[in-house]
Amino acid sequence: MTTEAAPPPGSAGAPPASPAAAEFVRVQQSPEFAELRSAHRSFAFPLTVAFIAWYLLYVLLSNYAGGFMGTKLFGNINVALVLGLAQFATTFLIAFLYSRHAAAKLDPRASAIKARMEAGA
Repeated sequence: MTTEAAPPPGSAGAPPASPAAAEFVRVQQSPEFAELRSAHRSFAFPLTVAFIAWYLLYVLLSNYAGGFMGTKLFGNINVALVLGLAQFATTFLIAFLYSRHAAAKLDPRASAIKARMEAGA
């Protein structure tokens, strides 16, 4: 299916539609913004991969290592229950670590970029 409509403003290398859009594009291409993106990605991507691997390990163990997962640790508590609850603990730990990382590394950089934009520099 084809269309003969003109492309939307600002797409495919066209100039931005407004001065404000041009300012956002300029900031997005700045080295400071690249550092902000890099600081975010260097934290978020490795933790995301680690958590997905940890979750998939739990799922695989649940499917293929039933004897191990069913091992009683004490009372009616088995390995599967402990690892399942550890998934929740890991989620909260990652959220806590990210909030500390954001407060220490991301927020100051983002605030500096925002201040420069609001000042018109």
